Order: sequence, then structure tokens, then C-alpha cells
Amino acid sequence: MDPRRGVPRTDTVLAEPRIAAAVDRLGRDLVKATVAAAQDRARRGELPVDHEAVVGAVLASLPDTATGLRPVLNATGVLLHTNLGRAPLSAAARAALDLAAGTCDVELDLGTGGRGPRGNAAIDALLSAVPGAAAAHLVNNGAAALALVAVTLAAGGGDGRREIVIARGELVEIGDGFRIPDLLTATGARLREVGTTNRVSRADYAAAVGDDTALILKVHPSNFVVTGFTRSVGIEELTGLGVPVVADIGSGLLTPHPLLPDEPDAAGALAAGATLVTASGDKLLGGPQAGLLLGAPGEGAELVQRIRRHPLARAMRVDKLTLAAFEATLRGPVSPTRAALDADPAVLRGRAERLAGSLTAAGVEATAVGSAATVGGGGAPGVTLASAAVALPERYAAALRAGEPAVLGRVEHGRCLLDLRALPVEADQELAAAVLAVGAGRAR
Repeated sequence: MDPRRGVPRTDTVLAEPRIAAAVDRLGRDLVKATVAAAQDRARRGELPVDHEAVVGAVLASLPDTATGLRPVLNATGVLLHTNLGRAPLSAAARAALDLAAGTCDVELDLGTGGRGPRGNAAIDALLSAVPGAAAAHLVNNGAAALALVAVTLAAGGGDGRREIVIARGELVEIGDGFRIPDLLTATGARLREVGTTNRVSRADYAAAVGDDTALILKVHPSNFVVTGFTRSVGIEELTGLGVPVVADIGSGLLTPHPLLPDEPDAAGALAAGATLVTASGDKLLGGPQAGLLLGAPGEGAELVQRIRRHPLARAMRVDKLTLAAFEATLRGPVSPTRAALDADPAVLRGRAERLAGSLTAAGVEATAVGSAATVGGGGAPGVTLASAAVALPERYAAALRAGEPAVLGRVEHGRCLLDLRALPVEADQELAAAVLAVGAGRAR
């Protein structure tokens, strides 16, 4: 008799209580496909041909959730790692997501039973965090915020003004081939470039402003630094030229931070005279992906209202999950991003020494070393943050990425460095377990 005939039937495996529970959690199609894969392994002789072996293989192969995303411990030393989803959300923001995932009063007035204002609580939280702003609006990302400004003021404003005056040194590419000038011209606006790559003056802007000028745009070159024979023009020098000044600060820093003296912040841009400020919510602000629009008192507030009523504002609207997580990020405790930015290097060094000591005691070649972390996410270029790391042999890097959970470090000078700056202290035990699993050959 062919032993393959002993492979348990699909319905029998699916009826096993542990597998049935997985169907409730993950869905029948995913679990059934995993069962079929385990049955094929048994037929090929890779598994024993019996019920328990196939069930065990299925359970070992099933994911924890019905998504292809995997959790990753960020030991790169990059606080806002774009490939890892940038800012990790706070516990308060995650709890808000769980609440908003069900039915909630996102657009309902519970007092009257009628339709209510959408997103007002999130907007109020943002205005409280930036008192210099008189009006605010949220869209789905930073690029959308800038595009909505351009399409409203320079392409669909109705007054015939279509030109955006911008310095040549601020026509930046922000990653993956995405370029600010392409975004702006795609809205129908025209660009009036001023100055040179490295130098621009107020006189350059003044000469360019005319009857066709819709706005002056200041874009923070957040992912590079130009040094040497350079000159730029601050917001405060541009406010008397008769047109709105829009500042795209990029990183979403709302107020100044002592470690980032050259990083523009929303409060500072408004205080300097910006009419409108645009920024991202998932960078230094530490929240979910979102685009922020802040208007100064007077003209800025009026422009925000025009922008939010533009037909394309609907296409860029944020959902209830973003509104909930964004508000909780602002009203709740310190975000993981801010905690990582404010981390004490001496405390990081102590953590690295304890981890290295415990790993060495378990037979792993590990050393605590000093390290240099960065902000990432296109923020604070050239700024390094004193940090500490656990150094392992280079071979650990690939094995840790393939582990469960995955651990992403960085390879430097023939070593795998696990930088602790972006990793919360409560993850140290999990990190140590992942390293020990690799050392023992147990990593998946």
C-alpha cells in the first residue's frame, strides 16, 4: 500500500480544534491553503504521514494575523525608518485605533442624532499643540497637503494666478524618484524658479513676484545639506512681497527641539510670518501617516477654509483610523519617536552592556559599543545622535532578519550592530531572545 494514502484528509485536519480556532482567527482560505501545503510535504516524504505531524506543520506555518506584514524590531539606529513604516505609534494611539476600528461617532452628533462635524477633535488637538495657528486641516500625507495648496491657490483659485515662486535649491527629490516640481506642475500650476542651486536672495524673489504670482513656496531640503558658498532667504524676509508665503517644513516638528536646531518647526514658521505651513504627521510628530495644513490668523485661516472646500480635498480625506490615532498622538503621552529622540546616551549604554553581558554568558560573541543614530524619514540631515549598540558577528544580520520576530540591525565594519536608540527598553528581552535563537540555530 502506498504510504501517501495515509495523509490525513483536508476536512479531518480542518476539524481539529486547534486548526478550527485558526480558521476563526485567520479565515478558511488561508488555513486551507496551509493545510494543502503541509499535505504535499507529507506526500513528498518531508513529514511523517500521520495526522499529528500534518497538524503540527500547519500550526507552525500559520501567521499570527491575517496579513502579510511582519513585526520587525528596529535596531538600525534610524528613528524614522521609511522601510519600517516610519513612526511607531504610541500605546494611546493604538488603543484609539482599536476604538475607531468599530462603529464610532466619527461623523455623528450623539446629542441630536444628526450628522456631526468630522475630525474636529483631531483638529482641536493640533491647534492646541500649535497655538500660533488659527485654522488647520488634515489630509492623507504631506505630499497631498502641498498638492492641495497648489491646486487651490495656483491652479484652481479663480483669480488667474498660476505661478509658484520657488528657489532652485529647493526643487528637491524626496525619495523613490518623487520630485517636488513634478508634484506641483501636475496640479496645473507653473513654477517660477529663482536664484541658483546654492544661492538665492530676497531681491530674486521680489523680481519674480508679479500679477501671475499665486504664492511663494519655501521647501525645507530635509534629506540633504548644501554647504560652502551658500545663501538662502528666511520666511520673515518674504512676508512683505504681497503674496502668501507657504512653508513646507516636511518633518512635522511642531515646536523646536534642542537636538535639532536647524530643523524647521510649525510654530516657528508661523511666528516668522508664513501664511500656510504644510508638514507630515508620521515623522517627528510621531503619529500616523497624514498631511498637516496650518493657517496663520487672518489670510492663512481663510485660505485653509478655501482649501478644505476644494473638490479634491475629498479625495485626500483621512479616515477614522487616522483621525483617532492622530488625536491620541497629540493628546496622549510622549510618542515613541519623541522618547527615542530624547533618550539618554548613558542609559542606552547601560542597556547595551546588560544585553551584551547576558548574551556573552549564554555563549554568544557580543560586545557593547558606542554608536551613532540618525533621525531618518528625510529629517535632520547630517545630524547624528549619540547611541549605543550590541555588536555581534556579521553573520547574525541575515539570520536575525529571517527570525521571528524579525530584527533589523545594520552591518558596519564587518559587524552586525543592534542599535538601541529606536528600540524601547521593553523590547530588550525580545531582542535578546531573538539573538539567542540565532546562536542556537533555532531561528526560522
